[in-house]
Amino acid sequence: QVQLVESGGGLVQAGGSLKLSCATSGIFFSMYDIGWYRQAPGNQRELVASIRNGGTTVYADSVKGRFTISRVNAKNTIYLQMNSLRPEDTAVYYCNVKRINSYWGQGTQVTVSS
Repeated sequence: QVQLVESGGGLVQAGGSLKLSCATSGIFFSMYDIGWYRQAPGNQRELVASIRNGGTTVYADSVKGRFTISRVNAKNTIYLQMNSLRPEDTAVYYCNVKRINSYWGQGTQVTVSS
């Protein structure tokens, strides 16, 4: 059974930092493309950052220079370091792993106050 469990969300003031984690199980983790997405109320889910299996990293323009995605294959875990947070970063953040199938975590709320 595939499981993705996010943690690390919360309430932070603008300019602050948070680090999200996504612990995975039930997959051969190192073979998967990974990513973080977010969805704000009334908006569609959007890509925040991703790492392909080959190592190519992609960031949304809105988070470049502020967010860093990483993976530790030995721990089957995905991270998202978020610095210089802005109120517009407020959303539910979801981790995703994809190869042939795509799997999602349950989401973690990030709220940035002004």
